[in-house]
Amino acid sequence: MIYFDECAQAMHTLADAGALFIGQSVKYPSNAMFKTLRDVPTDQRIEVPVFEDVQMGLCTGYALGGFLPVCCFPRMDFLLLAANQLVNHLDKIAYTPHRAKVIVRTSVGAKWPLHSGHQHTQDHTAAFRLMLRTVEVIELNCARDVAPGYARALTLEHSCLVVERQDLYGEM
Repeated sequence: MIYFDECAQAMHTLADAGALFIGQSVKYPSNAMFKTLRDVPTDQRIEVPVFEDVQMGLCTGYALGGFLPVCCFPRMDFLLLAANQLVNHLDKIAYTPHRAKVIVRTSVGAKWPLHSGHQHTQDHTAAFRLMLRTVEVIELNCARDVAPGYARALTLEHSCLVVERQDLYGEM
């Protein structure tokens, strides 16, 4: 299978496990990541406006309520706007008596076949690794990484940040 199809299959698997998909362009098309949700029922998708910090806090709240949110940020560049909630709140819940698991899904924007622009293609994975103590970072650098990466995300007891590569969505 190609990388894109592996991502779509992984989203179907997460949906079958009861996950809620929360983010921008999860219910309405506007980016490549949206298309990977093709087999996810629309009643498991919650579209939110452009308010990344609130989105991450909302997902943390859903997780504290017993849900499994997949918090979707189509571009890692804009995950920076949610870093407060990710680094100072979700990451630190493990040090409290509370339990909350969020699968944070993001991607490094494509530079090929069309360059998405400098503000849409930055890779901040290394920086997030340095900031996060309990949220595991899982990189999906080739099609072979996708199924085991999302299987790990699903079976972990704690939150994780899954980083996809949109340049690979169209690989053959």
